[in-house]
Amino acid sequence: MAKNMNKDMLVSSINEKTDLSKKDIELVIDTMTDVITKALQDGDKVTFTGFGTFRISDRAAREGINPQTKAKIQIPAMKVPKFTAGKALKEAVK
Repeated sequence: MAKNMNKDMLVSSINEKTDLSKKDIELVIDTMTDVITKALQDGDKVTFTGFGTFRISDRAAREGINPQTKAKIQIPAMKVPKFTAGKALKEAVK
């Protein structure tokens, strides 16, 4: 069964491979996620060559069904974040 790597595990893993403190690594990760989030909010794409691209996708309004009551409901249009893996990442996990 696959493990789920959380933020603490990621910080520890990076700490083992660098001379950076865990506090500095956390600051970099938090800042990176903030910058990516802000870019997506502004409608920009964020690309890490070989790793992948974060972008916003528009999801059209649609009709759904409430699973408890079976009543039809209208699901509004919305923007959703998407990640597309780059070629190097795809090759690495084959």
